[in-house]
Amino acid sequence: MNSYSIKTASKMLIISLVVTAVYYMYPILVPLLLAFLLAILLRPIVSFFNCKLKFPHVIAVFTTLILAVLVGVGILFFISKQISSFIEDIPNIQKHLNMHYHNLQYWVYERFNIGYNKQNNYMQKVTQEMQNGDGMIAKPLDHFSAILLTIILVPVYTFFLLLYRNLFISFLTKIVYVQHHSVLKEIIFEVKSVIRSYIVGLLVEMAIVATMVSTGLMIIGINYAIFIGVVAGILNLVPYLGILIAALLSLSVALGGPSELGTLLSVIVVFAIVHFIDANILIPRVVSSKVKINALVAIFGIVCSGALIGITGMFLALPVMAITKVIFDRIPLLEPWGYFLGDSVPATFDWNTLKSPEHSEVTKE
Repeated sequence: MNSYSIKTASKMLIISLVVTAVYYMYPILVPLLLAFLLAILLRPIVSFFNCKLKFPHVIAVFTTLILAVLVGVGILFFISKQISSFIEDIPNIQKHLNMHYHNLQYWVYERFNIGYNKQNNYMQKVTQEMQNGDGMIAKPLDHFSAILLTIILVPVYTFFLLLYRNLFISFLTKIVYVQHHSVLKEIIFEVKSVIRSYIVGLLVEMAIVATMVSTGLMIIGINYAIFIGVVAGILNLVPYLGILIAALLSLSVALGGPSELGTLLSVIVVFAIVHFIDANILIPRVVSSKVKINALVAIFGIVCSGALIGITGMFLALPVMAITKVIFDRIPLLEPWGYFLGDSVPATFDWNTLKSPEHSEVTKE
């Protein structure tokens, strides 16, 4: 077996081991990855308490984490208030939705001659399949204990990642050869820059999307416009699917009131405009300015992560791929894969650069 085959087999073995580990260990890995991203985001605040206010390191880390938890609790409190107000009006919304559902059934019966019982049986079958399914959306909803465990573990992991930051960096310098320390330094600084820029950009995008959706829905007179806008901003953390789910929620609320066809069309127009601005302005300039991942790889990675892990995996897909690209770009053996993940598309390709088999490394012993 030649050296090229050995290298290829080694790469495939590593990829297989990584995929297997992610599939079987994601309940353990997901909280750690979320804590890693949060620790990178909070690191400047810890440095501020350390350097500017002269806090001891443990106190600086603890204070930073308490502030982050308070901000998170405040956001959850605001969302819970909106949800409670929305829940109180669910019976009224359900009443109007049932009316629209019966009108739709009558239209299907008149147009396609499909009886009411047959329609109801079909809807019950679809509902049962959705409840019993293990798809990307149903999976995380069926594991409340895993979600609760993640909520508890993320702050704990974040605390220790910030507390033992210097220990981890020292460990990396010990397992990497001295001649590669400059490359290690570049990787660490680039990963911090990419992840911090991505998360901050994502939060800014979330706030802008929530504001635009809330404003648009208030203009056309949709109830719970602020609640739907906040939900749209949060769901937009899940690329591609989030804005669609928010639009369906908004249409359900609109149908749950005395809305006319023009109002429903206005809702669709609002979300279409928001999605256009988000996809063509916010994501390229605010979110993806540092994460240089091409769209094909991004969509494929998001779908695969969603299939393996669920919605959390869809959120983690892009930052994980960004970190992977930073590492690949600085390792000669993996540099072609880093190039493939990137978005630098050559205008043309010179086929004369391809070598004939007798000059290829494949034939070399």
